[in-house]
Amino acid sequence: MTAIGLGMKWGIDSREGLHQELDPALTGYEAAKLYADLRKSIVGQDEAVQQVATIYQTYLAGMSAPGRPLASLLFLGPTGSGKTRLVEATAESLVGDAHAVIKIDCAEFQHSHEIAKLIGSPPGYLGHRETHPLLSQDVLNQYQTERMKVNFVLFDEIEKASDSLWKLLLGILDKATLTLGDNRRVDFTRCMIFMTSNLGARETISILHPSLGFAASEAERRLEAGCVPEELEEKLSRAAVEAARRRFTPEFINRIDKMVVFKPLGIDELRQILMLELNIVQQRIFNSAAGVPFVFSVTEDARNLLLHEGTDIQYGARHLKRAIDRNLVQPLSNLIATGQVRPGDLICVKSDLASSRLTFFRECEGISACAMVKMVDPAVTLNAGAFSANTVSEQPRANHARSSRR
Repeated sequence: MTAIGLGMKWGIDSREGLHQELDPALTGYEAAKLYADLRKSIVGQDEAVQQVATIYQTYLAGMSAPGRPLASLLFLGPTGSGKTRLVEATAESLVGDAHAVIKIDCAEFQHSHEIAKLIGSPPGYLGHRETHPLLSQDVLNQYQTERMKVNFVLFDEIEKASDSLWKLLLGILDKATLTLGDNRRVDFTRCMIFMTSNLGARETISILHPSLGFAASEAERRLEAGCVPEELEEKLSRAAVEAARRRFTPEFINRIDKMVVFKPLGIDELRQILMLELNIVQQRIFNSAAGVPFVFSVTEDARNLLLHEGTDIQYGARHLKRAIDRNLVQPLSNLIATGQVRPGDLICVKSDLASSRLTFFRECEGISACAMVKMVDPAVTLNAGAFSANTVSEQPRANHARSSRR
């Protein structure tokens, strides 16, 4: 029956309808919230973030393909670009716990017999009924809540696994079912399945660091500045996808919903990640079991020093994290352990240009808990009971002794 006939059947003349154009590009509230949460944690990977938000909106609308997982995504790209962090941030936004991800380290499954750790030993084999499978239904559902029934499974560094694991994944990705060693079936229809891989790393290094001619010196200059041209990003993306197609079988690639290539992080992205990491360090101080909550501020020169020490496009954000640990976290730990930092202090972190190292000064002391909360980023929270009633006073006191020691 035509649309006009259908309208007349119900007493509606569609020829005189509104004929209002709809916008399929709009995003619902919950998917938009997920997108915003991921953008706060993941820097420079807009395509990957958009893919996850789109998949979640499809699930909310009830339009996910029946009899298949909610999503099967293969994340490719250089190390330290945020592949695993995106999965954890998704779980943190939707479930409230970044650890609500069932993470399978594929480096532990380089031999075919190790698949028994995932599905359990079959009847007749040694260890049957004694091996607890890592992918049972109870394990999948352990992080579900009344509001959120989605599970997150991550196969980390999938290229390191044996062919047996890839063959096992064929049924999961296609039919969303897995048969365990004792013939129990596991349902993956409410699972978002993520796979990460560093395939193409060798090609990435050769593209980022050409060894001959003027292009080599020009590329090195751009990389030192943390700049990755758009044409270079496209070349890196093609290299990663081609490496994945060479490594995996066509039937495996054909069951993946989307291959997303993560971009190398430039200087602007690393600067944003630096601020996120400094907030994480501040949160760690507030949550510390040592019971010495204080606030630290980092000057612009000190941030530039950390950025200079931690910028390496080949290694991404992990190199920056190591620079923060080495230059900021370890000195702060020494100050706490030796009693030089007390609860309620404001520590100013500056840069000593002569020695290229960070210096630490106490600017204020006796800051109240309420004042400390106002001094830090809103994303950083102070634990209740972090201060005893007599630990600090209500008004901060400037530290005049510091100026006399200069």
